[in-house]
Amino acid sequence: MSMEQNELRALMRLFFKPHPWHGVSPGEGFPAELSVFIEQVPTDTVKYEIDKVSGYLKLDRPQKFSSQSPCLYGFVPRTYCGNRVGAYSAEKTGNPQVKGDGDPIDICVLSERSISHGDVLVNCIPIGGIRMIDSNEADDKIIAVMKDDAVYGQITDVTGLPEQLVERLCHYFLSYKDLPSATKARRVEIESVYGRTEALRVLQYSMDDYTEHFNDPDKRFQDLITHLTNR
Repeated sequence: MSMEQNELRALMRLFFKPHPWHGVSPGEGFPAELSVFIEQVPTDTVKYEIDKVSGYLKLDRPQKFSSQSPCLYGFVPRTYCGNRVGAYSAEKTGNPQVKGDGDPIDICVLSERSISHGDVLVNCIPIGGIRMIDSNEADDKIIAVMKDDAVYGQITDVTGLPEQLVERLCHYFLSYKDLPSATKARRVEIESVYGRTEALRVLQYSMDDYTEHFNDPDKRFQDLITHLTNR
């Protein structure tokens, strides 16, 4: 890369905020160590989620019930629940109708420290996951611990968590999309809770799905820089 291209790349990163899904790296240690984007914290009484077009955090809906997220909640950048994730979930559940939900992979991050708001990046270590199916769509929730956390940081697999905490996570995800006005319950089910080895496989499938669906964003960015400097 020429000096001119380096300068242009640096200027673009100064003037334009990277999209949390596409412009932020999941970390050099992926999938064993992750940098993830947090949308929701346990004290939130409304549901926040990323706006896929703009990359800004938006208010999705007020929480109609008293249930609140038991952990930090967000997604893994540059992942996509597509063909590979859907096929793997279909294989594990024995349901050939399961497909990917077309979203980035969701993640729950456990920490003993309180974080006041979302829209932050957190370094964490995946230790397992929840295999959730929402209306025949794979909607896995990776479970992770904040890196170097004083309480959870030494846990390397979901089997090291208190059973009550895992049950609390499962209960939240089975009920948080329900609305009091709904006449028909959503078809949400949790097929299993899996350990670290399987979580790493799901994460790798999700990155492969992302690359297939969106291509490599770094290469696309470099191609744009080259095009602009060669005009």
